[in-house]
Amino acid sequence: MASGERPLPFVSEDNLALCTDLYQLTMAAGYFENRLDQVATFELFVRTLPPHRAFLVAAGLEQALQYIERLRFNNDAIDYLRRHDVFTHMSDEFFDYLKGFRFTGDVHAMPEGTVFFSNEPVLRVTAPVIEAQVVETYLLTTINFQTLVATKAARVVQAAQGRLVADFGTRRAHGPLAGLWAARASYIGGCTSTSNVLAGAMFGIPVVGTAAHSWTMAFDTEEEAYRRYHDVFPDSTVLLIDTYDTIEGARRAARLDFPIRGVRLDSGDLAALSREVRKILDDAGKRDVKIIASGDLNEYKIAELLAKDAPIDLFGVGTEMVTSKDAPALGGVYKLVEQRSGNKVAYKMKASEDKATYPSAKQVFRQADANGMFVRDVLTTADDAQKGAALIEPAVEEGKRSSPPLPLDVIRDRAQEQIACLGDRFRALAPRDAYPVEVSDRLRKLTRRTREELGIQD
Repeated sequence: MASGERPLPFVSEDNLALCTDLYQLTMAAGYFENRLDQVATFELFVRTLPPHRAFLVAAGLEQALQYIERLRFNNDAIDYLRRHDVFTHMSDEFFDYLKGFRFTGDVHAMPEGTVFFSNEPVLRVTAPVIEAQVVETYLLTTINFQTLVATKAARVVQAAQGRLVADFGTRRAHGPLAGLWAARASYIGGCTSTSNVLAGAMFGIPVVGTAAHSWTMAFDTEEEAYRRYHDVFPDSTVLLIDTYDTIEGARRAARLDFPIRGVRLDSGDLAALSREVRKILDDAGKRDVKIIASGDLNEYKIAELLAKDAPIDLFGVGTEMVTSKDAPALGGVYKLVEQRSGNKVAYKMKASEDKATYPSAKQVFRQADANGMFVRDVLTTADDAQKGAALIEPAVEEGKRSSPPLPLDVIRDRAQEQIACLGDRFRALAPRDAYPVEVSDRLRKLTRRTREELGIQD
């Protein structure tokens, strides 16, 4: 943008057309000028699972579908593109095309909350090539991020062994909107609540919170801070007791002449402190008071605390979960797998080292044993039939949603049910085995034939 040029208004949810990489739009322009109008199929998948993960939890599809439904190029966006140097030689017809741009294709996807594995398409787009290309960046950023966080949350929840886990991460997320989507993804992964108020308002996630150390420090004494807090919130009094001395704070809480719901520990040796605090509360007859722990927790620290029999009832997890700190990026990719022109199909694949792909639109079938435990997945072509349940379902048909959005609780329940069906060796914090994903004979034969047709040497 040139100096002094009027900036665009703040981008809203209904105006995200420019929230993309420039090369998506240059390719769109190139396709348009070359009259390339084939129907293309792209698939979004993850080549390699992050370290110490044996599975992923699909999340972010709802936001991806909302984007596809609402994608428009308004006048401000088109005027900006006209002024951009790279579009200097574009015809007026291209910008007229953008004015009427709508997604008219189909989307197939694994429902949110589905457990999936490397090289399995979690989403498939079939549309005129320009439409299928333009949506790539937004689909990747939405599904990559929420899937990453939902998977991390699932690990944290598994480590908690039935204790409740709350998302406390908004303040440490990579921006306010990242905190919002992380709260949603964490809930899908199994958290029971969030500190993010907007996430509660938008998604119906239970919202929880106590007070910061500054509340305690704002009063002359710790006991006064406790009493003043109870005066305002008599039905939800949870006290932060480690501002000065944790044990003394617990004793003061135990002596209070009014009921409290819980105490929170945010520092120190949480295992030793929680045991001592539990005894202080129990000796005072406050056996129903819950102990909440927070402070740079992750799945490994939680597992260690519980191995030491720490009597903690709820874990508040922030930074480590909403940034997936040990594996902070998910390498999801979006690749062209076939093009159709009339009745003619041209299969597409990459053969470059470490980045080879399979051709053709695909389906994943999941097989289970008599107890419902997952045994293996089979990756095959979309027109094939295999034993088991087909995981990829219609989501958008001719630009319209195939079904209304699912309640978030339904998505969360699906994730928990699917994780339970994996078995302990795949749920472990350091899994030794990779879940078996087999490639069908049909897909293998098509891959060999496509390599030959493209002149790719083995």
